[in-house]
Amino acid sequence: MRKTRKRKNKALWLTLRGLMIVIGGFIAAYGLETVLIPNRVSDGGVTGLSIVGSELFDMPLGILIAIVNIPFIWLGYQQIGRSFAIFSVIGIASLALGTRLMHHMPAIIEGDTLLITVVGGIILGIGMGLALRNGGALDGIDMLAVLLARKLPFGTSDFILFLNLFVFIFVSFVFGLQGGILSAIAYFIASKVIHIVEEGLSGSKMFKIITTEPELMVETIRDRLGRSATYNEVYGGYTMEKFKEITCVINRLEESKIKEIITEIDEGAFVTVYDVAEVKGGNFRKNNIH
Repeated sequence: MRKTRKRKNKALWLTLRGLMIVIGGFIAAYGLETVLIPNRVSDGGVTGLSIVGSELFDMPLGILIAIVNIPFIWLGYQQIGRSFAIFSVIGIASLALGTRLMHHMPAIIEGDTLLITVVGGIILGIGMGLALRNGGALDGIDMLAVLLARKLPFGTSDFILFLNLFVFIFVSFVFGLQGGILSAIAYFIASKVIHIVEEGLSGSKMFKIITTEPELMVETIRDRLGRSATYNEVYGGYTMEKFKEITCVINRLEESKIKEIITEIDEGAFVTVYDVAEVKGGNFRKNNIH
């Protein structure tokens, strides 16, 4: 009975993820067909190449998106896994179908280049971020960047930027220099929105603090923020002196408050701050402060 319930819950969860990826694909298609493409502004990656190909060869954009992404889906299957590849097929198929269904929809913005890039980038970023958050992708160039980053001594983001540089140069030959520049700006905005959608507006921060007053620091953080913390014993590499390093995870809204506490207790404290994409388990839920 319990196994059956678990299977049903898993099936429901997978179905919901697939549905969110489909919605993400249609949102991205809406941004392309009603904002960017009517104003001769493109996207980056495989979608950008498909838009240029559609313009040059007068082929349906949806068909090109599906065809050009095939080798990248296979690459994703080989390097990342089957579920990622399946969800990416769902996302790319949704994007391709969405561009087909929305192709004749009127543009919602015309003429204002700044508004075009901002609105188009935001809509596109929401759609792509929704797909990535649920385990799929709408564009295959990210998969290629991941593979290259494993083989060569550069980061994934470096390769994404490098590969898209060639895409936007190609776009500028078809849509003109202004179209290439606007496409790059829209892509930059979309990438920032993707980051927000993936991590959420209430993303977390991890503080690691080495101070001469560790007990007082933890007590004050607990009393004023309602957050707990952990200790690690660390040693100075030069003096070999033993310290207590404090680790505390907070949400972004509490960042200025914890910095205020640190400065108040020990201005000379050594502090490192990390972005945290996700927090699960433990007792992260904040205690009420009255």
